[in-house]
Amino acid sequence: MCGITGIAYSSRSAKTIRPEILRRMRDVIVHRGPDDAGEFLDAKIGLGHRRLSIVDVAHGAQPMFNEDGSLVIVYNGEVYNHSDYRAELESKGHVYKTHCDTETILHLYEEHGADCVNFLRGMFAFAIWNRREKSLFIARDRYGVKPLYYAIGDDGSLFFGSEIKTILEAGEIRPELNYRALPDQFANHGTSRDETLFRNVKRLLPGHTLTWRDGRIEISEYWDLEFEPKAEPRSDAEFIDEWREMFRESVRLRLMADVPLGMFLSGGIDSSAIAAMMATMVDEPIKTFSVGFKEREANEFEYARIVASALGTDHHEITITPEQFFDELPNLVWHEDEPIGFIASVPLYFVSKLAQRHVKVVLTGEGSDEILAGYARYAKALQLLEYGEKYESLTPSFVRSAVRVGASRIGGKLERTFLTRTADIENLFFDNFAVFGREMQRRLFSATTKEQIGDPDPYRLQNEWLAKTDARELLDKLLYVDSKTYLHELLMKQDQMSMAASIESRVPFLDHELAELTARMPVNMKLRGKTTKFLLKEAMAGILPVEILHRKKMGFPVPVGSWFRGPFKKVIDEYVLGDRARSRGIFDPQFVSELVGRHMAGENHDERLWSLVNFEIWQRRFIDLETPAKAPAERESLAHV
Repeated sequence: MCGITGIAYSSRSAKTIRPEILRRMRDVIVHRGPDDAGEFLDAKIGLGHRRLSIVDVAHGAQPMFNEDGSLVIVYNGEVYNHSDYRAELESKGHVYKTHCDTETILHLYEEHGADCVNFLRGMFAFAIWNRREKSLFIARDRYGVKPLYYAIGDDGSLFFGSEIKTILEAGEIRPELNYRALPDQFANHGTSRDETLFRNVKRLLPGHTLTWRDGRIEISEYWDLEFEPKAEPRSDAEFIDEWREMFRESVRLRLMADVPLGMFLSGGIDSSAIAAMMATMVDEPIKTFSVGFKEREANEFEYARIVASALGTDHHEITITPEQFFDELPNLVWHEDEPIGFIASVPLYFVSKLAQRHVKVVLTGEGSDEILAGYARYAKALQLLEYGEKYESLTPSFVRSAVRVGASRIGGKLERTFLTRTADIENLFFDNFAVFGREMQRRLFSATTKEQIGDPDPYRLQNEWLAKTDARELLDKLLYVDSKTYLHELLMKQDQMSMAASIESRVPFLDHELAELTARMPVNMKLRGKTTKFLLKEAMAGILPVEILHRKKMGFPVPVGSWFRGPFKKVIDEYVLGDRARSRGIFDPQFVSELVGRHMAGENHDERLWSLVNFEIWQRRFIDLETPAKAPAERESLAHV
């Protein structure tokens, strides 16, 4: 796990690489790779690398070259099947100098060019400079577990890196707010497709490659999740056995390391299932790590301890106070590069700091909900859509209009049903579970901001994904869209918060072969009635304690809503209601004040207020270029972890 960055100046630019700028870009992400650093400079091409040593610790320095020096790579990630190709590549004349997966990627590129990505099983973002062809090839893994951002200058020059801040550090891309992305950002926890909140910075999409040749770029998709054709009908037991073995293989592959590994253990079924598989594959007790708060409703320690006891793990815990939580928030927004979409990102950072004292690699449960239909909203949406279609087909329009008026007056949960909404995915799924839905956004943004936004549709990109999938079943369509949007933001949270603590995180549920197998299974193997993650629960029956198999999903709860009503209302007063936030003119001040008042009176608007707080912190750090009192790179490791 590492950090990469680079510059490729076009022939239209008079500039050549300045070593001090490349090093500044590289070292602003020192947290991603505190073990080593390297660089490659060739007139108009510069590549930088920060290394967190995991495999072949002694010999894996980067940038790395092929045998004749015609190719040079910088790489972030892990390819778990790299050793499968070594003998074949050596038989074709390739000479290895290390045992690193980095070298295998280089040799596969020599043999297969851009198609090399199809051979890789793992998580990765890498850039290969071809000195003969004068081309730069950049690739990102299928699910986007590892990040890759880029920007194109007016003259066609390319700037790229593992984090946005490394691109900004070059000093040639001005940080400006991307107003077009605001509807997406405030509805969906973050931006979708290739958009970021920076007007001039894009992300390379998961499953895509980018080739740059003297100012011209070509972006290609090499993988997408397919749900059809469905697997041949079989018994439940046969499906479950096949899935369990593939899951076991995915966990086994992710134990590849020359350094200690551990496990983030929440006590939910996802992390518990991974820990159970790990326990059968290692000789020493697994090191497990949990995080929580003193508030009982935000504390899963009880369940994590049940699993730790059953598996005999070496278990560690950390309890966070609200003071610690808010003290770290500005620092973590800096690490995230964009507003923190999910409140759970903050405790993830703290547990990463705890784990970093003991291990360099952890396995985590991200992705299970999106491949196995683990969120309750899937069942709710399917039911609402089914009933809504029947309601619309059987009820005259004048009756529906009258009911809509009456239900709107009553309010409450009725406003989120087919009685007040059209029975389609956009209304009963996208809008129903948005942070700020369409109606709220009409009041949230100021008139000036609306002019800047242009297209105000917060679900335009979700609808584009919906139109793209080959899925025929409604549930599969919802899973596909979430895998492209909601999951991507979760993965960025996982990457950036763990790398902020200089620790690598791996996600067994998002092994692409496991995901492909799951996608093609019947939908009732994922969601059966109201039973979510049916496959996983059946696969782990008899392996995990019953209390874990059938417990209600908590979703890493953080009691930020009650904190905002208590002594930490000062956070709202500063970042939401304060003069500096209001002076930007982005939001309608009356609506924002009303929203705060309703929350203080007992309504729950914690996610909405959280998004406003984070947006203002982000503006100060990246748009205003405000320097914190103590720069993040200079902060001491947390004494309380």
